[in-house]
Amino acid sequence: MFDPRTPGQRAPMLRAATVVTFAILASTAFTASAATRSVGPGQTYATPCSAIAAAANGDIIEIAGGNTYSGDVCGIFASNLTIRGVNGRPKIDAAGRNAGGKGIWVVVGNDITIENVEMFGATVPDQNGAALRLEGTNFTMRGSFLHDNENGILSGANTSSNILIETSEFGHNGYGTGLTHNLYIGQNASLTFRYNYSHDANVGHNLKSRALVNTISFNRFSSTPPGQAGTTASGQPSYEIDLPNAGTSYVIGNVIEQPAANQNPAMLAYGEEGASNPGNDLYVVNNTFLNDNSSSGVFLFIGSSVRTPVLAQNNILGGTGNFSTQASTIDRTNYRSLAPAFVDRLGYNLTPASGAAFLKAGSPVGVSASGVSLAPTAQYRHLAAFDPRQPASATDIGAYAGAVAQTPAPTPTPTPTPTPTPTPTPTPTPTPTPTPTPT
Repeated sequence: MFDPRTPGQRAPMLRAATVVTFAILASTAFTASAATRSVGPGQTYATPCSAIAAAANGDIIEIAGGNTYSGDVCGIFASNLTIRGVNGRPKIDAAGRNAGGKGIWVVVGNDITIENVEMFGATVPDQNGAALRLEGTNFTMRGSFLHDNENGILSGANTSSNILIETSEFGHNGYGTGLTHNLYIGQNASLTFRYNYSHDANVGHNLKSRALVNTISFNRFSSTPPGQAGTTASGQPSYEIDLPNAGTSYVIGNVIEQPAANQNPAMLAYGEEGASNPGNDLYVVNNTFLNDNSSSGVFLFIGSSVRTPVLAQNNILGGTGNFSTQASTIDRTNYRSLAPAFVDRLGYNLTPASGAAFLKAGSPVGVSASGVSLAPTAQYRHLAAFDPRQPASATDIGAYAGAVAQTPAPTPTPTPTPTPTPTPTPTPTPTPTPTPTPT
């Protein structure tokens, strides 16, 4: 079992000059001691965990891509580490092993960043093995792929911790009991989840978060239709997004698709386990909801203890289903259709088709109760990437702006070639007739 290290206690009082001097020296020492530790064939470290064990605070660990590291499980105790794949994405295969009965890597240190790794195969006797088990304070992940684990990410409760996850893919995580998910975020200070692709959770949710503040923007939540090849096996998720304890939450610019084969007809759940977080305000703006279940569906499932009206604005609600279980939900310029007009629905190009009824049919968005802008500034690009969204498209309903019409350059008016003035033909001077000499 991994226990967080307890930092030493600071002296209660120090002179200001001493504090400044100490800070400068500490910063200098930190920079000087930071090392880059290389992992892979022919490198100093054969496996990621051997480098992790040797790492000091502030180090960078670079793992050679194109290699599979089987059974490489461990705890991460140092802080301020960056662990990243280079020259391709390395594969970390649990291969039947686990660290502390918890998962592949157990993150105990603070301020850890993990980039460009693929992790799979996490299993434990308790049936909740995670590729990444988060127990420290503050965590960032980007550019990674977590799949076929009992949990993709599992975080404990830490109301001092902020979690950022971006440009990553999660697929087919979950033991199959409904208690494990692609991601489970405990009661942390905040979760920022953007530009990700989370799909095919195995009975659980594509994203579940109990964070006090959630910013979920410009992602794709979906699942692979039966018979269609994907990066993982097809799953039957429950909720696409679950925020069970409410919290101030921004759900902006996402594609949220429910497959026909699912475990629960609701797509976005909020406060259904009790609105116990301090904030009870939910902003659902410029999303594209798609329900592939023609028999039932609920776009917004709002718990009965949520007292603040949900703001739902400029969303596409495609397919059958009830709009919201909260009678007081603010329904502002949302567009409902069984078959919204996209450029290529089957090919997943959800850009509005030319002449679509939801082009420029929305309303200008404002700010949240705490002054946060609700404007969509980006749009999801597959796979786990994004493009900027032009401000002029803010009233296009849904997660994607309409194609920007290109104003043709004006045809230049040709400058007429002046007709040259002809040179006048000179009048010949007549030869005078000589006067005859008198005889």
